Amino acid sequence: MTAKMNDNVETFSIDETNWQGVNLTDSAAKQIKKLMEQHPETKGLSLGVKQSGCAGFGYVFEMIENPTENHLLFEHDGACLFVPKEAMPFIDGTVIDYVQEGLNRIFKFNNPKAQHACGCGESFGI
Repeated sequence: MTAKMNDNVETFSIDETNWQGVNLTDSAAKQIKKLMEQHPETKGLSLGVKQSGCAGFGYVFEMIENPTENHLLFEHDGACLFVPKEAMPFIDGTVIDYVQEGLNRIFKFNNPKAQHACGCGESFGI
């Protein structure tokens, strides 16, 4: 939600915004559940964003033990993905998949906010 402060400046409230959310494919949910089983002390996986790479921003995954009220929970088939509210403007509407590319299996992000990505696919810009 944005509110006009004057004719030229708007403010933005993370807490008052209706987010589309982050969606997990069945494959991504299965992998997150596998990670949760390997780390039973955690509540799930946290997805954040940091300034990184040649395109501007990179995705950051971490196992999370103690989510706070600052995290939004997105759940699919028992898989728990926690996203800090500050990351939502960068990744709202993203679909996360887990795919095989050659010999590697990786999480793939279909982020409608990303305007461009670096050549190696490790970072994105909005």
